[in-house]
Amino acid sequence: MKLSNILCSGWEFSNTQLTLKSRFEMVNLGIILSTIALSYGVIGNVVREHFLFVPFELTLITLNVLFFFLLRKSQRYFEGIVFAMTLEFSSFLLFLIYKGDPNDLRHIWLFIYPVVLLYFQGTQRGRYWFGLVLIALMIAPLQPWIEVSYSLYQVTYLAFVLVMMSILVFFYYEKMLEANRVILEQQSRLESKVKELEHKDELLTQQSKQAVMGEMITMIAHQWRQPLSTITLQISNLQIKRLLEDSYAEKESDKILDEINQTIIYLSNTIDDFQTYFHPKKETNIVKLSKLFDRVVNFTLPRLKGSKIKLKVDKEYDIELNIYESELIQVLLNIVNNAVDALKDGDFSDPKVVISAKENKQNVEIIVSDNGKGIKPEVIPHLFEPYFSTKGRNGTGLGLYMSQMIIEKQFGGKIEVESSEYGATFKVIIPKRV
Repeated sequence: MKLSNILCSGWEFSNTQLTLKSRFEMVNLGIILSTIALSYGVIGNVVREHFLFVPFELTLITLNVLFFFLLRKSQRYFEGIVFAMTLEFSSFLLFLIYKGDPNDLRHIWLFIYPVVLLYFQGTQRGRYWFGLVLIALMIAPLQPWIEVSYSLYQVTYLAFVLVMMSILVFFYYEKMLEANRVILEQQSRLESKVKELEHKDELLTQQSKQAVMGEMITMIAHQWRQPLSTITLQISNLQIKRLLEDSYAEKESDKILDEINQTIIYLSNTIDDFQTYFHPKKETNIVKLSKLFDRVVNFTLPRLKGSKIKLKVDKEYDIELNIYESELIQVLLNIVNNAVDALKDGDFSDPKVVISAKENKQNVEIIVSDNGKGIKPEVIPHLFEPYFSTKGRNGTGLGLYMSQMIIEKQFGGKIEVESSEYGATFKVIIPKRV
């Protein structure tokens, strides 16, 4: 068991209960240390055959053991135990003065009293206890009922030193409270800032999803336009042939219908792909990287129609991953689409985007590179900032920002960027098992 847990009596305290926690710690520490000191005193008195203090010390040890276990039973006993221990310490210190001898140096225990009061009773109630003990100490040599070995000078000197010690301890205690208040204020402000940032992240995530959705709807339109045109053409051909040819072969008809059926299946599969993308499971699943690359390519191909840009995939490594599939597809699509946009903006002889991967024992590195003109050095530090875009009005500035958030927060990975005059390379490094 940790020492901090012992001193807190096994209880958990929130950040708003730091003062109560410190009081618990001081009370437990006072119990432990005073029990050790009292045990030492009992042994010393028995060895020297000074039995006057032994019953009193044994009584205090018994009370300490009882208090120690009561504090662990319920917190409602705390204030009562604090009062009892303050009374115990006060009585013990006065007993040392009224029944002790100056040569025994037992009065030294007086100087821990300010610390005990401040942490047991606090500043306000501690003043009353201190005043009562100080008065009882000062009248010790003056009262006629109990014979006291301390002279008025000795008691006055002890009282003076005790007051000085109390002022120093009180000053230090107030500084500690002030520092604690500042820490709590700063912590409250920090929590407020964290909530504000989390809210902004949620807004950015929503905006990113909307931007991606717009792009994906455009992709669906591209994916469907050609197959739908093919189906229309095939149906028209079938109708014309039936009208013009009385002996139109049934086998030819079945062939055209079968082609139409295959095209419809393709359209259905396309919808399934997009549906999975927009409703990602929040559970990891095992997927082969080659299959994941195929889906990225299928999503991207409509954008490449009518352009010279080639999309190549290196499937040398068929790596198996346990990941959030849809989230990784979103990241790769963002990077690939940015590479395609960079190549569309320039006049390149053989524009191409290459997707590849390599692995080690723990991680996989997915590499997306293009042979464009690269990224300007002054732009690279700002690539992953929200709303930063090099596309002008055509860009939201959220794609790479959200990609980095996904890779860092959900995958525990990172994205690295390298650029030269011969093109840009993005490296997505993630663990094989998320």
